[in-house]
Amino acid sequence: MSLEVNVCGLKLKNPLILASGVLGISTAMFKRLSRVFGALTTKSIGLKPRKGHRTPVVVPLEYGVLNSMGLPNPGVEEFSRVIREAKSKVNVPIIASVYGFTIREYVKTAFKLEEAGADAIELNLSCPHVGEIRAASQNPELAGKIVSEVKPSLKVPLLVKLSAETCIVDVARECEKSGADAIVAINTLKAVCIDIWSCKPVFKSIYCGLSGPAIKPVAIRCVYDLYEKVSIPIIGVGGITSWEDIIEFMLAGASAVEIGTAIALKGIESFKEEIRHLSKYLVKKGFKSISDIIGLAHKK
Repeated sequence: MSLEVNVCGLKLKNPLILASGVLGISTAMFKRLSRVFGALTTKSIGLKPRKGHRTPVVVPLEYGVLNSMGLPNPGVEEFSRVIREAKSKVNVPIIASVYGFTIREYVKTAFKLEEAGADAIELNLSCPHVGEIRAASQNPELAGKIVSEVKPSLKVPLLVKLSAETCIVDVARECEKSGADAIVAINTLKAVCIDIWSCKPVFKSIYCGLSGPAIKPVAIRCVYDLYEKVSIPIIGVGGITSWEDIIEFMLAGASAVEIGTAIALKGIESFKEEIRHLSKYLVKKGFKSISDIIGLAHKK
């Protein structure tokens, strides 16, 4: 059984991709993750170094995780060095996640990370706890403008990560029209957590992002809707913890999936077993390739 997939020219040994914001920050971790995952997405990188929000930044829940990291990162100059080093030690595609506070920052950061060796660029247009970033995912014209400015500067595929907290289909179609090669759906959901003893929001930023199993049905809905309306590949993300979740996303229309919170909850090695279960499923159902199930839930 073949678990290989091709997503806008990226050849993956299996459909599992490390999601942005989880472990994608060092060469040592890239090397370890590459033994399991088909591709790796970096933490979101900006033009300049950023400290992020003050603690607390993570709150675990029974049904997921809340976070308000605030996009901490070393900046594009330093992280370019990390990508160059990682490219010499891993044999899977590295997708560089990029954010910016202006279109110029998106363009310049994306170009520099491609120059450093990134195999694809993922535009973060939807961070729920940094308002300037979230606005792009809520405005089809602005999202399309960013894509149309970044795309000409790149030779590698351009992915766009969107939020469910808007008409995601309208934004995705505008991104496709502007040159995006794939859509990543969805980012964490905007949330608020209040401490009943201090009677104040837990996070200094007030708003945070909800990830984990609680958001999976929303993410499935978005992938299902997008598959009906766009012709470019979709990468599903949101609440994946098992091989059954991976299958469900692909039946809804995802060509591959990104996994984030579950790595913290279950560990990297646990996904070796999930990958084995994918092969068993294909055999039991009589499929020759996992690509055969993409969008199958839409077949009448």
